[in-house]
Amino acid sequence: MIKKMLIMMCVGLSSLTTFAQSPERPKLVVGLMVDQMRWDYLYRFAERYGEGGFKRLLNEGFSCENTLINYIPTYTAIGHSSVYTGSVPAIHGISGNDWIMEQTGKPMYCTQDDNVVGVGTTEAEGKQSPRNLLASTITDQLKLATNFQSKVIGIAIKDRGGILPAGHFADAAYWFESKSGNWITSNFYMDKLPNWVTDFNKKKLAEKYLKQDWKPSYPLSTYTSSIADDNIYEGKFAGEASPTLPRATSKLMASEGYELIKTTPMGNTLTLDLAKAAIENEKLGNNPTKSTDFLCVSLSATDYVGHRYSLSSVEIEDIYLKLDHELADLFNYLDKSVGKGNYTFFLTADHAASYNSRYFMDMKGNGGYFPGRQILTALNDNLKAKFGQEKLVKSLMNYQVHLDNEKIETLKLDEEAIKTDIIKYLKKQDGVAFVFDMSKGDVLQAPLAIREKAINGYHMKRSGVIQIVVEPQWYEGSPRSTGTTHGTWSSFDSHIPLVFMGWGIKHGVSNKAVNVTDIAPTLAALLHVMEPNGSIGTPIVEVLGQ
Repeated sequence: MIKKMLIMMCVGLSSLTTFAQSPERPKLVVGLMVDQMRWDYLYRFAERYGEGGFKRLLNEGFSCENTLINYIPTYTAIGHSSVYTGSVPAIHGISGNDWIMEQTGKPMYCTQDDNVVGVGTTEAEGKQSPRNLLASTITDQLKLATNFQSKVIGIAIKDRGGILPAGHFADAAYWFESKSGNWITSNFYMDKLPNWVTDFNKKKLAEKYLKQDWKPSYPLSTYTSSIADDNIYEGKFAGEASPTLPRATSKLMASEGYELIKTTPMGNTLTLDLAKAAIENEKLGNNPTKSTDFLCVSLSATDYVGHRYSLSSVEIEDIYLKLDHELADLFNYLDKSVGKGNYTFFLTADHAASYNSRYFMDMKGNGGYFPGRQILTALNDNLKAKFGQEKLVKSLMNYQVHLDNEKIETLKLDEEAIKTDIIKYLKKQDGVAFVFDMSKGDVLQAPLAIREKAINGYHMKRSGVIQIVVEPQWYEGSPRSTGTTHGTWSSFDSHIPLVFMGWGIKHGVSNKAVNVTDIAPTLAALLHVMEPNGSIGTPIVEVLGQ
């Protein structure tokens, strides 16, 4: 009897050891970020969605219905970084799309790297890398866990959308260059474009798609989830009589160039074309070492369309109806190339978006515009009158005030008095709810949720020392601003979709509040790898089917 028990214990220990040494993982993880996608877009156009796109995602996957962004400001670079690091600007350092380095006063773009050169281009657009990202990503952790045998590739029209999710150890990140209409990279990743990317560029798909014009998927009279197509809330391209569909992109291309494709559904098509080409040519999901590969895709066109036409527009409805078909096609492609049940897919967004404030007010809602440029001028005029110096405020960006620290220090001006005057002025402005001196912990005067977002979003070397929090339905712009924007703390900017599907994922839905920073820890748990080194999130255990 004792002998049998010992044998059983040895067998049990052996199986545990085997499990620890060889964790089960999917063949491929595909992360799809839909730039500027609000959570309610999963349902707003659902009557028109087919069975294979968003509905398949919801019917087979697990939807975290109450996923929130837990920092401000809510911008693209920060969102992509936070999803993949499980962290916030205070830690990962991506404090905006652009910021000012507090120590030097120099402007910085989120993926700017003057020490690299472009590959596939001679333009400045190629001088990009993830070096400004201070924390590791879930993709970095996967590379480390597999001794760099996993392949990681990032793809997006926006450089930041392809670079930041793919992390520091990526095999490649590709982004779109408007001047040539080509996909490019930098020598941070490689010295020469792969032959398959060169061949892809030779197809001139951007030109091909633009020549087909932007035609609505259905008769315009059936777009009942949107307001009338010809309205004052949408922006026009030069030469357009009205901001309406169909849009003659074939003609607009003469003046707008390939940049135009960013503001059309064809921008998503082009991006997904490259994603499929990467899966095929890089054998993603069919790694010879049996390691898990990771493809990071960001669809930027939804953001460009939202900024120009606003979220109540026919254009937004049409781009999501087209995206639904694109998703169905992508899932079918993955089923065939990797195998259904062999890949894990998740969809989320970097931020959401507001209704156009003018439209909101015309419908008798409260709202308004925070005139950043005018306020910057007024602040400097007031400070000059008191302190005798020009432009003591260097910039007002990301709803933050950056001081000219070098001038203040050199002239031995009273910085505390300057900040006090700025805060006093800002608190009197319409639409301003709170103003914080982040160096003093003034955030304690705000409700806990706003306080947490302000603290999480503040990086002392890259953020302005004074944080402005606007009232609901207020954002930076002018009373005649068309389209929409984002960047604030409110739910319209911070409530995003999060749906997982495929290998290791349960089917279900939950309205439990989770944060954008919980995505990377959830993926780490799924993949049996360490969480990113700056992660502050928690795995969403309800999602995991293991």
